[in-house]
Amino acid sequence: MPGFMSDQAVVERVLSHVRDGTTDAGEEVWREPVENYRSEERLRRELALLRRLPVPFCPSAALREPGAYVARQAAGVPILAVRGKDGEVRAFRNACRHRGAEVASGMGCANAFVCPYHGWTYRLDGRLAGVSHERGFPDIDKDAHGLVPVLAQERAGIVFVTQSGQPSARDPGEGLPDLLEADHDLIDAHDNEAEFNWKVSLEGSIEGYHIRFGHPETFYPYGYDNLNVVEHCGRNSRVTFPFRRIEKLADVPPAERRIEGRVTYVYHLFPNALITVLSRHTILVVLEPISPGRTRNVAYSLARTGGDPAAIETAKRDAQFVLQTGAPEDRALAESVQRTLESGANEHFTFGHFESAIIHFHRNLDAALEEMDRRS
Repeated sequence: MPGFMSDQAVVERVLSHVRDGTTDAGEEVWREPVENYRSEERLRRELALLRRLPVPFCPSAALREPGAYVARQAAGVPILAVRGKDGEVRAFRNACRHRGAEVASGMGCANAFVCPYHGWTYRLDGRLAGVSHERGFPDIDKDAHGLVPVLAQERAGIVFVTQSGQPSARDPGEGLPDLLEADHDLIDAHDNEAEFNWKVSLEGSIEGYHIRFGHPETFYPYGYDNLNVVEHCGRNSRVTFPFRRIEKLADVPPAERRIEGRVTYVYHLFPNALITVLSRHTILVVLEPISPGRTRNVAYSLARTGGDPAAIETAKRDAQFVLQTGAPEDRALAESVQRTLESGANEHFTFGHFESAIIHFHRNLDAALEEMDRRS
């Protein structure tokens, strides 16, 4: 399957749109029922789907050395990912096999995982290594009481986790370049909860139709009104947001054009993750549904710094600019949409020709849910 366009092809497409006053546009209008953002039953099905698909869990850079781990909830389930002494990444249900307490929390590095409740100890490969006061469990089969594994796969510098069902025949890194390859350093990791449906937030990230009105003093002065390049690769998408300074490349020979710092690439990794490639850093965001009206945003910021303190500080400033400007504006807009869901003003939301990545998402989400239901 062909991947996304080359940087040179993207530049040429953008310059063509600038000359002609056009943008990439789809061919259909999609009407998405508002009930799909409100329904507990719909969310139950979406969470079941998120557990069956390979979904980004964290960047590989968060698991740089043996013993490095990330523990968090994914699709409502506590999951633990860790790099073993053999260099392999493994993932487990983060629950002690004694009485179910979580054996790790947050991020860190460990030689083993010790349950904080009764001290049962697990090796990095999940095997049960020790039981405190083992004489109280005379017949315990340690081989049968290791942490319960789930499928972990590394692609394009991302750790994908599949929690249940049969492994997907699809490559979880479908069409993706090596976005977060080994030379990326993790410079920040955080999460927060917000009052909106996960799909409302996702939709605002994969269209540029709102830039002029949603970001009038932050992004729009440097970018364009409704000018994007939109590509699809399988169920994934990429939306290019060009800066006005890209026009300086018009007189540069195509082979010599350098796109860095002239566009923002936003990759949508179906169904609930986004990778935003900015000037000096890259952000992986995973949208974790909590309820129909509440979402946890899990964000990892990465940059190529070579360990240079000055480069790290520059990347952190770039990340802070986004967190303090465009991100709060997008959040406010998403929360505004969420507040109106109960008003009865709309029976459906209408997505037009300039929102084709959103339509691509909803079409694939509906198809994936239907396929899951058929197999259940």
